[in-house]
Amino acid sequence: MMRLVSGIDELEPSDFAAGSVVAVGKFDGVHLGHRAIIGSLLRKAEADGLRSVVFTFANNPLSLLQPEACPQPLASRAQRLELVEAAGVDTCVMVEFDAAFSAIPAREFVERVLVEKLRVRHVLLGDDFRFGHRGLGDAALLRELGPQYGFTVEVVEAVGDDEVGAVSSTLIRNAVLGGDMVKAREMLGRCHAVRGEVVYGDARGRELGFPTANLGGEVEGLVPADGVYAGSVLIDGEERDAAISVGVNLTFEPEGEPRVEAYVLDFTGDLYGKQMEVRFAKRIREMLPFSSVDALIARMHEDVAETRDILDRVRGS
Repeated sequence: MMRLVSGIDELEPSDFAAGSVVAVGKFDGVHLGHRAIIGSLLRKAEADGLRSVVFTFANNPLSLLQPEACPQPLASRAQRLELVEAAGVDTCVMVEFDAAFSAIPAREFVERVLVEKLRVRHVLLGDDFRFGHRGLGDAALLRELGPQYGFTVEVVEAVGDDEVGAVSSTLIRNAVLGGDMVKAREMLGRCHAVRGEVVYGDARGRELGFPTANLGGEVEGLVPADGVYAGSVLIDGEERDAAISVGVNLTFEPEGEPRVEAYVLDFTGDLYGKQMEVRFAKRIREMLPFSSVDALIARMHEDVAETRDILDRVRGS
């Protein structure tokens, strides 16, 4: 089980007496680029008998340094932690990027945190990552200090291809907000997901023959563009195919509150109060107003049929 450390003061050098391999980064979304870094981290730690550590932030540094430019997070803190833990990391240090942390000079961060606290023997980071006060720390500084403090440095090159380009959180965020869940999946290495508690809705879906599970309260993860999607839901550890809608019901409540709701295929049962993760495979269409209930029901049947076809092709690919 991965150990979570929420503050620098919680780090005990004795816990890392044998030394550690540390990956430093924001890890927003834990996409394929981040997973390449974690993969190198784990291989190095296993080969040298060291502890594997991911050092990251609970919040985007821009939320403090430049709030107006801070993007929406791809995943919640809890989602990110679960992804890092699932990768097999020993320890995740997830600290709040606050005024005190931002004031730590880059050299002091290396000496006090990486060397004194974590007993680092090898550091990994992406080619664009900066750390320390005013972002003055980089791979060059780490390589300069490495011989003095007995650690080596590895810069993991960006992951990507000629079609997608270099994988980045920005590209994934743009894909999700644009409804392109196929491109998001290619860069994440999994379906983008949001999650929350299933709450009572207006029961209109049940009346139409398509009962839906509605996410309420605080939804974790970046909600994609309005539309109807093929995907799945995860409830009680079981994944089930689903047709998902995001946005307002333009036929009945064009001024209503936008929401995420899922029609779980071939399922009957009570899901209220349960935690549900919604995974998006592909966008089927935009949200549309319909002239009649019959027209809406006919289109919903088409959406379900298309959902089945899309998911069969995704599983077969």
